[in-house]
Amino acid sequence: MELIFLGTSSAVHSQKRNHASIALKAFGEVILFDCGEATQKQMIRTNVSPMKISKIFISHFHGDHILGLPGLLQSMGLLGRENKLTIYGPEGLNIVRDAIFSLGYCKFEFPIEFIEIDSGTVVETEEYVIKAQLVQHNVPNLAYSLEEIKKPRFLREKAIELGVPVGPDFGRLHNGEEIEIDGRVIKPEQVLGEPRKGIKITYSGDTIPCEEMIEFAKDSTLLIHESTFLKEDYQNAIEHFHSTSVDAANIAKQSNSKELILTHISTRYDEEHNKIMLKEAKEVFENTRLAHDFMEIRLR
Repeated sequence: MELIFLGTSSAVHSQKRNHASIALKAFGEVILFDCGEATQKQMIRTNVSPMKISKIFISHFHGDHILGLPGLLQSMGLLGRENKLTIYGPEGLNIVRDAIFSLGYCKFEFPIEFIEIDSGTVVETEEYVIKAQLVQHNVPNLAYSLEEIKKPRFLREKAIELGVPVGPDFGRLHNGEEIEIDGRVIKPEQVLGEPRKGIKITYSGDTIPCEEMIEFAKDSTLLIHESTFLKEDYQNAIEHFHSTSVDAANIAKQSNSKELILTHISTRYDEEHNKIMLKEAKEVFENTRLAHDFMEIRLR
């Protein structure tokens, strides 16, 4: 499982920070969270292929989170994409869809589905679950979590002890199927260990600190939280419905997250300010990193 930060700036980008976008490579697909301006250009400098993106999750409709969509979709079409792409976002996504489809003379010959969502489970497969949660910004904003589904450990010796022959029946039991051996029914729970917790990644989008975010991020392996402002600019953060470095750190601490990544950094700050931002957060939550464009994180 690999995360690539394609853009880590807030509303205004700079030479070093592009608008918001994060790519997740996992489960044989690429999943994109937000798609700020020039996201597709950022991909050129990474191992992320736009043609392998299966799903895009938009947190909200401020330009720094969506203006990369029209160009990305048009490039996919020009490159001959045939596979379906699904785009998720809060209420109003269909208006964005209509605007993209009417922009210029573009024509899409591959299937694109736009799905408006609210809080709750959005995607559920055998390998992972993606959920959304409305948090508190000055426009509707969805935070997202992706949680890996791990099968319980298969107790091989126990299965053999019960007379299950080594072979396909092991897989059937591990997949939750009952089998019959010499007239006896062997149930999966007889040969499976305790449920195992998979990796959980939570992404805040834009938000002020709120109880919804704390609960939603609970027990995250990795919490990616916006940190637009320094602590000294707290009042500015409140006025614009954003978080400070300390706010993000408190969310990580209260949600019992294992690691915090700060992103959506205001470009008003230079490198020295960024060091202060990281220091402020680490004083509250030690296991914190400050994201930069093209930062890669591997999770096991």
